[in-house]
Amino acid sequence: MTAAADCPVALIGAGNMGGAMLARLRSLGHRVGVCDIDPVRQHEAAAVGARVLTTPAALAQALAPQGLLIVCVVDAGQCDEVLFGANGAVSQLSPGQDVMLCPTIAPEDVERLAECLASAGLDCIDAPMSGGPARAREGRMSLMLAAPARVLARRRPLLSQLSSLCFELSERPGDGARTKLVNNLLAGINLVGAAEVLALAERLGLDAGQTLEVIEQSSGQSWIGSDRMRRALAGDFEPRAHVTLLEKDTRLAVEMATRAGFQGPLGARAARAFALAHAAGLAELDDGALLTLMRQQPVDRA
Repeated sequence: MTAAADCPVALIGAGNMGGAMLARLRSLGHRVGVCDIDPVRQHEAAAVGARVLTTPAALAQALAPQGLLIVCVVDAGQCDEVLFGANGAVSQLSPGQDVMLCPTIAPEDVERLAECLASAGLDCIDAPMSGGPARAREGRMSLMLAAPARVLARRRPLLSQLSSLCFELSERPGDGARTKLVNNLLAGINLVGAAEVLALAERLGLDAGQTLEVIEQSSGQSWIGSDRMRRALAGDFEPRAHVTLLEKDTRLAVEMATRAGFQGPLGARAARAFALAHAAGLAELDDGALLTLMRQQPVDRA
């Protein structure tokens, strides 16, 4: 392989967020290698000029000597598979190449993965994301970063291109995940609340769209409520973020809280609402489908 073929950035997982990051990187002229099991995502990656590789190991082989491997899969099990599985990337990585973990996973899993990477001579950046694909594509998403200061220093130029909101939290892997889960628990609470009150507005005979306009200019406003409920009221449940994602994240957040000896009044209830939405057949829809669940609440005639 010639030096010209090396990719300074490699990306495992080109779904909604990974694909948006890829588009951002390519728009800035970066050479990017991509691995994704979905043929549709492979085609989309090739269409924006990425080099598509068939396995994480092959992708790692294409990574430049000081390159950055970004892992943008769904959960800890997938992280283990793409990094340490039969065709995992780590077998082909070398010291000087860093691994950036973007999924929302349990802090303990981040710590474990970081330790395994360290045993292979590799540094880990705990870097969960927030903001959605549109913001990621524009470089306006949030990154919650936990990594050794020297690692963040050498990756800061690229990180600042990916995100205008890079929060450098600590040097302790897992703090990015802790912060993301706290954020996403609040996002889940806000979304469940927005869906509940709009379903209530409809039950009261109010115009839900007009009610949302009032909320957006009043004390009940939340970004996720406006974003999801606008689409839901229009009947648009095309998944930008599946119900299963906040189902997973709120569950992980509640489990994290339990391990810390904390039990709040809302988190577990929000997590249960997402689990109920899944059980009601809404799992693969946009998480704005919480409105559908709330509309199905029985009428109490007592």
